[in-house]
Amino acid sequence: MKLEKALGVALFERNGRSMALTINGEALMHHVCNAFDELRRGLETVSVQGPQLLRVHSAPSFAAAWLTPRLPAFLAQHPGIELRLAAGTDYTRFTGDDFDIDIVYGQVRGEGLVTIDLPLETVTPLCSPALADRITTPGDLLRASLIHSDNKQVRWSHWFAINNLTAPPPQGIRFDRSFLALAAAGDGIGIALESMLLAQREITAGRLVAPLAGRSQDVRYVGHRIVFPSLNRQRRIVHSFVEWLRGTFETSDKGPTHGDMWVD
Repeated sequence: MKLEKALGVALFERNGRSMALTINGEALMHHVCNAFDELRRGLETVSVQGPQLLRVHSAPSFAAAWLTPRLPAFLAQHPGIELRLAAGTDYTRFTGDDFDIDIVYGQVRGEGLVTIDLPLETVTPLCSPALADRITTPGDLLRASLIHSDNKQVRWSHWFAINNLTAPPPQGIRFDRSFLALAAAGDGIGIALESMLLAQREITAGRLVAPLAGRSQDVRYVGHRIVFPSLNRQRRIVHSFVEWLRGTFETSDKGPTHGDMWVD
C-alpha cells in the first residue's frame, strides 16, 4: 500500500485473502480514531444545523423520579436536540464515547471530568397520609414498619442517631432503588427515609407526606452531580442541557457546596 511505503512500516499482516493490523497498524488506528473523534466534537461544537444527539446516563432513581417527567420541557425548549437516556448504577467512564453526560449519585470517579453539584437534598421520613396520623414524634418510628434502601448514603441508623435514638434492628421490606421505596411508601407499606427531591411528584400528588416535618432533625446533603469530560465543556448541546438542568432547581445560598452530609 502507498501509506505503508510512505511510512516505511508494515501496517497489515496479510494471509491469503485475510488481513490483520500489525502492532504499528493498531497504534496508527488508535491515533486516527482519536483524531476523528476530535473532528466530530469540533463540528458538533460549532454546528447549529440539523438534529443533534445528546446521550445522557443517569442514576436510576433520579432518572425515573425526577428527570424523565421534566424532559418534555427540555425538548420543547430545544427542538433541534435528539435525546437518549439510559439509567444504571455503574459510573460512565466515557472511554467508549457512549455518553456525553452522566448524572451520578454519590462521589464522582474518574479523571479529566467536569463535576457540578446539584442542589442540596433533604432526606426525611415519608409515608402515605393514612399512616401519617400515627407518627407525631421521632420515637413513634421505633414501632413502625420501616422501608430500607440498600444503596443509599443516608440510612435509618444515621437518621435515628441524629435524633438521639437507637435504631431498631434492620428488618422489614428492602429495596435497592429509591423510586421503588417511594412507590411502596405511597402504597402504605411503610415509612421510607428518602430524598424529598426524588419524592416531589408523589408529594405534590398527595401520595406521600413528611409526618415529622419541623419535628425532627433531617439530613441535607449533595446527593447527585452532573459529570462530563472536560473535552465536552465547549459543546453547545452539553452546555444547553447543563444550564437547563441547573435552571430547574431553585437557587439557594444556604449551606456549603461540598458533598459531605450534615444535619439541618
